[in-house]
Amino acid sequence: MRYHAKIFTSYFEYIDPHPEDPRRIYRIYKKLAEAGLVLDKSLSGTDDIGPLMEKIPIREATADEILEVHTEEHLKFIASTEAMSRDQLLEETEKGDSIYVNNDSFLLAKLSCGGLIEACKAVVEGRVKNSLAIVRPPGHHAEPDAPGGFCLFSNVAVAAKNILKSYPDSVRRIVILDWDIHHGNGTQRAFYDDPRVLYISLHRYENGKFYPGTKYGGHEMVGDGKGEGFSVNIPWQNSGVGDADYVYAFRKIVIPIISEFDPDLVIVSAGFDAADGDLIGQCHVTPAGYGQLTHMLKAIARGKLTVILEGGYNLDSISKSALAVAKVLIGEPPEATITTQPRLDAIETVSEVMKTQSKYWKCMKPSNPAHVFEDIFDLPGSRILSFAEPIRAYQAQELFSKYGFINLPVIDLKDDRYPVFSTDLPSHLDDLVLASPDINECSTVVVCIHDPPEVWANINPVNGYIESSTSVVLEHPLPKVMNKILDELSNENVTDKVGYIDINVPSYTEAVAASLNFKDPTGQKKPSNYNPTIFAQELLLWVWDNYLTYFPSLKKLVFVGFGDAYQSIVHLYAKRPSQEIKDLVQGTIVFVSRSTLKSLVPVMDESMVDWYYQNSVIFTSHMNPCWSGTTGPRGDMEEVGKRPRRKFGRVLKSSVDGLWDVIQEKFDEGVDFILDSIVEYSGSESS
Repeated sequence: MRYHAKIFTSYFEYIDPHPEDPRRIYRIYKKLAEAGLVLDKSLSGTDDIGPLMEKIPIREATADEILEVHTEEHLKFIASTEAMSRDQLLEETEKGDSIYVNNDSFLLAKLSCGGLIEACKAVVEGRVKNSLAIVRPPGHHAEPDAPGGFCLFSNVAVAAKNILKSYPDSVRRIVILDWDIHHGNGTQRAFYDDPRVLYISLHRYENGKFYPGTKYGGHEMVGDGKGEGFSVNIPWQNSGVGDADYVYAFRKIVIPIISEFDPDLVIVSAGFDAADGDLIGQCHVTPAGYGQLTHMLKAIARGKLTVILEGGYNLDSISKSALAVAKVLIGEPPEATITTQPRLDAIETVSEVMKTQSKYWKCMKPSNPAHVFEDIFDLPGSRILSFAEPIRAYQAQELFSKYGFINLPVIDLKDDRYPVFSTDLPSHLDDLVLASPDINECSTVVVCIHDPPEVWANINPVNGYIESSTSVVLEHPLPKVMNKILDELSNENVTDKVGYIDINVPSYTEAVAASLNFKDPTGQKKPSNYNPTIFAQELLLWVWDNYLTYFPSLKKLVFVGFGDAYQSIVHLYAKRPSQEIKDLVQGTIVFVSRSTLKSLVPVMDESMVDWYYQNSVIFTSHMNPCWSGTTGPRGDMEEVGKRPRRKFGRVLKSSVDGLWDVIQEKFDEGVDFILDSIVEYSGSESS
């Protein structure tokens, strides 16, 4: 199998060989032999300790076996490489999707496929307890009709199809567990509508940007037809995942779902490119981590387990990782217990996957809930009420009764030629923009724009319902800001009138928005195109154009943003005349958790970037992506990474995570910045 190699075209390819290097399988075999697991007098570094592993004779996969998965055209193309000239081979390598071919590739791809079939047969027939197939080329990117990602034939898919066909009585269900750092698009596609095969993949995804670069590896891709629910994707959103993240995903998702599926055979697509030291995967799974994952899988399907090599491109990392897996396969315990904690973004990913899969697997539901969220679409005669609506109504009532606030109407002119809002408007427009009663007489105005408040809720462990009596809505930030400013200004004997505007941006998800009975101008129900980001931008522009620019006494303006809604402030600065902004706006204060920061991209005046930096403070969680230029093995983002660029404003890192915690820690500092922006405030500290 080492004869499948890239044709060298320059001296540099000898120095820096292709990552899918023929030495990969040799280094793994050598490591096994040196550890005494394989008897090889030329390599063994230990005394003979018995037949712990035996070699399984391999063969070429037949055309009929390959055609169980691949099209005839695909098979003919790979076969044609045997007779191609050097120039033709180089041409196919150049235009292919990350593949290379030579005149031996077809033979070796058949051996790789056939070798895995024989490894699976040995386990199914009871000749061995489990098996390890050290083969190449790899296979999980090969689609039924096209090679890709170093893969020519889909080894695992071909093996699984033929095992199901050859052993219909003893093998009815197969699990394919793919822990390669890349999504196994070829394997998933081969079984996307097949309920006999449960495909589970843990992979680096980054919203489809990481190879293979499609949305096919998203958590919402669950299968089709009879196969719906039998594809489980666990998509890591960042690099740097490690042992704790994989073990957490196994305990929460992988092992429970596999146990409920109750397979007769488990096949592991064991790519080792998530291993610590692999420059392509850029993750930190250790040999002990791989051993722990293998140990958990051995308890499934009565131990009938076959592990096949997929990716992994650091020769030291793959050999050590494969040895750790092999030791567990022969009965040794894992090297060490995983004691580190999973990263927060990994916990969020696992939670999203559990929500998606709860529709199909009992073990993914919070105990046994009577309803899941999707049930709201089966209530045609009922009005759906979002939590955010009564909460906002309460906030508005508090501002009306305690502070005498008034409503600033939001009016959509319904002009198709020049529409004010390009998205649907949420209900309860009267509650969206509220203001101090004498707002038009104030020389200073503080505009607070925010997402709906956080709800901290207890979930009933039996039925999955929210327990309203033990759940709380966190404090609305504006009254706290007002009271703090009032106290400080009274101590300074400041007589300028300060007014306040409160803007709430309903942050419906697409699913909620679609269920909230949006209607067109004729009163007919229609799918909603509501987008909170776009609506927030257009709403703040409306407030600027129709209110703020018409207040006769207004001399100083400060914007305070909470959560994702703050991005509308930056949008305003880019869309309105820069001199008007600079003359009026004295400061921008923002509190965000892990929301993506918005950069200021001025249309004309490049000096706006420096102005924004000098007149803003952006308080973020220490886990915000802007600080993650590099991450440590635990993903704690404590290493020094890139500093956010000036176009994002003056970004300051808090020591906590979560919007509420950021507000609590940085609130006084933020209010001091407001006061410094609007008055000569002697008591403030430099921020």
